[in-house]
Amino acid sequence: MLENGKPPRVIGLGGAVLLNLNGVIGAGIFALPAILYASAGTFAPVAILVFAVFYSCLAAIAAKLSTVFRQSGGPQLYAQHAFGPMAGFMVGWFILCTNMAGRAANFHVLVSYLAAIFPIFDGPIMRPATILLLVATFMMIGIVGTKRSIFAMWAGTTIKLAPLILLCVAGFGVNGLPSEIILPQFSEIETVAILLAYAFSGAGAATVVAGESKEPRRTIMRSIYLNIAIVAILYATIQLAYIVISPDPAQTESPLAAAGYSLLGPVGALIISLAAIFSIATNQLSNFVAMPRIAYGMGRRGLLPNIFTYVSPRFETPAAAIAIYSGIVAVLAMSGTFEILITLGVAVEQLILFIMVGSLLIMWKRNDGGIADEMGLRWALIIPVAVSLIVWLTMQVPASAVLSTSILIVFGLLLYGLSKRRAVQHEPVLLPEKRGS
Repeated sequence: MLENGKPPRVIGLGGAVLLNLNGVIGAGIFALPAILYASAGTFAPVAILVFAVFYSCLAAIAAKLSTVFRQSGGPQLYAQHAFGPMAGFMVGWFILCTNMAGRAANFHVLVSYLAAIFPIFDGPIMRPATILLLVATFMMIGIVGTKRSIFAMWAGTTIKLAPLILLCVAGFGVNGLPSEIILPQFSEIETVAILLAYAFSGAGAATVVAGESKEPRRTIMRSIYLNIAIVAILYATIQLAYIVISPDPAQTESPLAAAGYSLLGPVGALIISLAAIFSIATNQLSNFVAMPRIAYGMGRRGLLPNIFTYVSPRFETPAAAIAIYSGIVAVLAMSGTFEILITLGVAVEQLILFIMVGSLLIMWKRNDGGIADEMGLRWALIIPVAVSLIVWLTMQVPASAVLSTSILIVFGLLLYGLSKRRAVQHEPVLLPEKRGS
């Protein structure tokens, strides 16, 4: 039943891990092995595990912040609490803009994969029609119930990971393990780190749905750390299998499909291609489930028009936020304007990470929700490592993104002023009276 007009808490640890996992693993894993191997050679699997240790310092920031709140919103909520409503609105604006652009772009990628197997999908009418149908399908899955959405993700994740695991098992069974590891040149380490930063991004997606999670201050934190471990091991294993299979190095666009072809012929390539389709689809679905909760949470806290707070009495989901999110994604996909926003993704992500670190430091100083009571000496290492990684990644952002980000900020400030006029605060940012769930 709806509690004070809010969706029920139905997401457990498994569902939270699933959201994080599919927030990370999309189309990239099917292209990453060849690119990493070209840059790092046989050291690539080790590089993945080493980078995962450093990236876990970034993930630890989100994990620690998640132990304070029970509401949906993730980084947007943390910024609103630490820096005020305007900062909270801007972070939500940044996340939603770049995320919806990414979803629009991925629908084109998804249809391209479909068209590679079934050319009919690449027609001038069928391509846009298929994209609109996919958007409508994911919207309906998201609206008809959170439990149903999680079940759909379990099914899609199983279908996408099973062929990859089969590829690894077959590859090791036929070819064994590499006999040596050669360290890459220092000049190539930078390229490898950038690739892996992209590959691991999205690891804290479950923070956004804390308001619908069971025991969120335990569940979300655990799901983040579990997800980093699962993704690191999975990436490293797939990379190792790719190395031992040694497919055609010219097949850089679909290296895992080439690896499947090397082992099983055309059937192997087809199986991996189908896995790629399901991988992109479950990545899309996880975003359709999680990201509208940012808009819903902003509406509940008086940052967006009241329409975003509507929860379906029948399905117990934030139906209006999901529908509006889906509609904007459809418009971006049809118009092609998502390409403008895609270039902002890296710059915006680093900005949000900086804000999250700042939020943690402010809350630590104020001991909000008793968070300072659990901040041990290890954080004297974790925070500097996280900040150093963010600074280094920010230095890789092209100068052209600075101007685009500035324009995005200006539009965000204008929308903030307009949104406040139609907003109704249903609840403030809530802090716990004690640690725990």
